[in-house]
Amino acid sequence: MNHSFITPRPKRLISGDLRLVLFFFTVTIAMVVGTYAFLEYKMYDFVHERKTLALREKTLKHSIEQMEEQIKTIEKEAKIVEQVTTGNTVMKESIRNLFDLVPEDITLSRAELEEKSLILYGTTPNKDTYEYMLHAPLRSIFNRTYTSFYPIENGWYRFVSSNYLDDETVEEIK
Repeated sequence: MNHSFITPRPKRLISGDLRLVLFFFTVTIAMVVGTYAFLEYKMYDFVHERKTLALREKTLKHSIEQMEEQIKTIEKEAKIVEQVTTGNTVMKESIRNLFDLVPEDITLSRAELEEKSLILYGTTPNKDTYEYMLHAPLRSIFNRTYTSFYPIENGWYRFVSSNYLDDETVEEIK
């Protein structure tokens, strides 16, 4: 006896609706796992990039410190160069003034200029010419002056004039 008007269909283990639900669950789980894997990769990449940037920052700080040391060294050297240049200019002016100080009658053969002393070697026609034309200006500049005369065959005198500044005077000049 048959109570159905249609022929029975075979029943499947998984119906079409269940298949659709399982497909959506599978897609959803795949999307969640994919998102998790993407976030894990991005986190790893971020940590790696942060370490790289920290190392780069450390390297840059070290190079900045080195540059600051080089700048300080260059500034010190520039000050030294300026001092030497100033000293050379002062020395050049001193030498020019010294030669301007020497009258035409007196001939210098050698001059030794140091920080605290000046030693002049030369010839003069007589002691008075030296005394009034060169020795007087030297006495006004130096604290102590000593002069020795040696006669030459032609009647002139060879002289050695040693002139010294005291320590207090040198410190005042500086």
